[in-house]
Order: sequence, then C-alpha cells, then structure tokens
Amino acid sequence: MASTIKSLTSFLFLISSSFLLHSSFHVTKAQAQSYPPLVEGLSWDFYDNSCPKLESIIRKQLKKVFKQNIGLAAGLLRLHFHDCFVRGCDGSVLLAGSASGPSEQDAPPNLTLRLEAFQTIDDLRRRVHKRCGRVVSCSDVTALAARDAVYLSGGPNYSVPLGRRDGLNFATRNETLSFLPPPTSNTSALITSLAKLNLDAYDLVALSGGHTIGIGHCGSFRNRLYPTQDPVMDKTFAKNLYGTCPTSNSNDTTVLDIRSPNRFDNKYYVDLMNRQGLFTSDQDLYTDRRTKGVVTSFAIDQQLFFERFAYSMVKMGQLSVLTGNQGEIRANCSIRNVDLFLSSVVEDGEKGLSQF
Repeated sequence: MASTIKSLTSFLFLISSSFLLHSSFHVTKAQAQSYPPLVEGLSWDFYDNSCPKLESIIRKQLKKVFKQNIGLAAGLLRLHFHDCFVRGCDGSVLLAGSASGPSEQDAPPNLTLRLEAFQTIDDLRRRVHKRCGRVVSCSDVTALAARDAVYLSGGPNYSVPLGRRDGLNFATRNETLSFLPPPTSNTSALITSLAKLNLDAYDLVALSGGHTIGIGHCGSFRNRLYPTQDPVMDKTFAKNLYGTCPTSNSNDTTVLDIRSPNRFDNKYYVDLMNRQGLFTSDQDLYTDRRTKGVVTSFAIDQQLFFERFAYSMVKMGQLSVLTGNQGEIRANCSIRNVDLFLSSVVEDGEKGLSQF
C-alpha cells in the first residue's frame, strides 16, 4: 500500500512538472508556486489586454529565424544574460553608444555578442509595435526571445513575468566589467560575483546550463591550452581544441557542448563530468565540491535541470527591473526616445534648410 501511494505521488509530481514546463503561456496560481515570487510591477498577464498576441508574434517569427540559423538561439539567450547582469533587465545592453560615451556593447565582455541578435530584437519589437502600438518594452521582448530561444532549441517552455520598462542610460565600461565575470573565473569568483545579484550557487550551476548551446572563441579558453594544457582537461578533448586554436593568438570558435551543440538539453553537465567543459568557469563547477553534486544531479536528470533552469531564469529576469512609470518604452531598441526625437528634429531642420 505504501509503495502504491509513493508511486502515485511520484506520478502526480511528474504530471504537474510537465504541465509547468510545457503548458501554454499563462500561469495558474498553483504553477506560480514553482517560480520565485514576482517583484512589484511584473505580472504573468501584463499584456493580456494591450497586446494579447505578443508571445505568439515573437514565437512565430523566431521559428522562422531559427529554421534559417539555429545558432542565433544562443545569441539571443546570451543577450538576455548580459542585459540582466549589468544594471538589471532594462534593455540597456541594446543601446548604441552616444556623444556621452561608449555603450555597454563596447565593453570587452560584450564585443562577441552577435550583431544578428541585436537586429532580431529590434525586428521583433517592430512587429509587435506594428500590431499593438508602442506598449511593449524592448526589455520584455528580449526576455521572451530568450525563453523562446531555449524552448525552440529543445528546452523548457517556462513562463515569463512581464511589465519591464526600458532604461534611460547604459552602464560604464568599468561597471559592465564588474558584473560580467570572465570565462577564466573559478567557482569561488563566480559565487562571489553572483551573490551581488542575490543569485546563489544553485542558480549559478543552473544558469551555466545555458552553455549547452552556443560557441566560444579561442581567446576565452586560451588559458586552458597555453602555455601548458590544463591537467584537468580530457586529453582527447584538448587535442581537438589545439586543432581549432593552434596558436595562443588564434581567434577561431568551437562549440560549447560537444555532444549536442544546437540542442538545449543536459549534455553540458555530462561534458563537465567527462572533463570536457570548455571554459574554466564551466569545468570548475565539477571540480569545486560546493557545486559538483548539483552538476551530477543535472547530468543524471534532465527534467530536474529544466525545472531549476526555468526557476533561475525567472529569478534572474527580475533583477533590478524598471516598472510602472520608471524608464520608458523605446520606439527603437538601440536609441533612447529623447535621442530619437532630437535626431528627427535635426533631420527635419536639415531638409528645411536644403530648400533655400
């Protein structure tokens, strides 16, 4: 009798978990308990009245985009990470530089962000605004695009709380550097860095699973090959990397997950257990006793990884968000509205002068 009850309980848990990760966009009260608490100003149904087709517009377009270039999924996911880690999820990473100085995009950690990812976000913004008017922020579009990048690559279909507003300024170079730890960081440095954002070691391991898709540049793991090979690294794996990066100044790229580079799954953690993590920041998660157990549990149980990844993404996606009357809703994701207005005034003035 006891085993029957236990089996039934396990079955119901699996059913509820599956419903959470693969249901429609809306979240019930019961499901919401599986996510972190929402910050004031965000909600699960924020655009139900003002833009009810928002999520379907974005998903429909991204299906077409990924059919042509599945590699862009990782680019969109990374863009959301780099936005949220610096000044919170306010779309500041989308802003181009101005007379006031270089933007976040010009800081070293962001130089490898994909141009196509920025272009895709603004294209999605244009499609949404054409349908609904200027009611949806670029930061919300970025958060939804990241979720769909995960789901359309094979990952969980988690829900995204919405209602973010776009920031009016971008971070300085030093501020950007201080909140985006380099791939050469060990686990201790990563835990310390994420603690500033109220993210813990469990979040660290779960969010690192985003490296199950995407590519890395030689310069990001050069320290593991030159001047000598990192002894932790699998020898065959290292040999293949030397083929991609034959010199210490090579700048080619390789996949982050050698087992399933374009599919969002738990194979990244299997890589780590086989000493085939690409960056120091990856492999050290399995070396460090504080995170090794979590890596192992995710490698064994993909459903567990999906659930925790969804939880940590929703948690990260609420970092220092602007809501209500804060910030703005940009008419162009790369330009503040005031700059866009001034630009149009200058252009109109130049046209007027040309008539004389």
